[in-house]
Amino acid sequence: MKVLVTGATGFVGAALCRFLSEQGDEVWATCRDERPVRFADRVVRLVSIDGGTDWMDALYGVDVVFHLAGLAHRSFRDDDLARINVEGSQRLARDAVASGVPHIVFLGSVKVHGDSSGAAIRACGELAPSDAYGRSKKEAERGLREAVAGSETAVTIIRAPLVYGPGVRANFLRLLSAVDRGLPLPLGSVANRRSLIYLGNLIDALRFCSVEALARGRTYLVSDGRDLSTPELVRSLARLLDVPPRVFPFPVSILRVAAKLTGSQSVAERLLDSLFVDDSEIRALGWRPPFSMEAGLAETIRWYRAQNE
Repeated sequence: MKVLVTGATGFVGAALCRFLSEQGDEVWATCRDERPVRFADRVVRLVSIDGGTDWMDALYGVDVVFHLAGLAHRSFRDDDLARINVEGSQRLARDAVASGVPHIVFLGSVKVHGDSSGAAIRACGELAPSDAYGRSKKEAERGLREAVAGSETAVTIIRAPLVYGPGVRANFLRLLSAVDRGLPLPLGSVANRRSLIYLGNLIDALRFCSVEALARGRTYLVSDGRDLSTPELVRSLARLLDVPPRVFPFPVSILRVAAKLTGSQSVAERLLDSLFVDDSEIRALGWRPPFSMEAGLAETIRWYRAQNE
């Protein structure tokens, strides 16, 4: 296939470009900076991504657009999230329709369903985002569908939970570093359930949905297929790092109060609350994650060790 990857220098985008190239696809890529893009046959540099972006030059003859570009942190202003995640996606879809692109695969987020769940989330479940980032991803999905309505262009949406793997940043990397340094973590009383997906599994799912005819125009949740509590994740990381798991019991209610007083509620939600998904719909099409969670965590540890040598 001839494919376009937006956000090609990002955590997921860079890995996806490599994977698609290895599959024999002709890879075109867009990015907004001057960082080198490996494994791309052509790179289109964009000044910005918003409602005024002209994507036409990057879309010529493309079979599938993998749309990954966007802001991915709740610290960004609401208007920036709307401008880039929503308006930028809508403009891309309109230009894709005008260019005759048959298929857009959009990397969405489980956060369109909220930040916690008491039962397994299904793709058809209620959309109830609790922050501006989640709302922007919800509106981006809506905007993409509206832009292609009545055309020959299909939009497939993949909603991912927390993604980990080589190159991971933010909260997962901070937790990994804390475990490695032997910091005592008061998380032993946490009894939550979290879905995760290894980077290699996510990019495999993205390409699977680009070539599977029955996936076109549908929405799927994906995961490694194994949910962990936060203490279980800490112990798994400690075992792979070959360090003692310094996790001890502490009242969860006090942790929540402390997080509120220190303005760390968003971090506490990820460590204390449950957020898990039902990915049976994509599995019913025949997709299976090619890597176990154990293998994904081990590869992440190898990368982490290499960065700290």
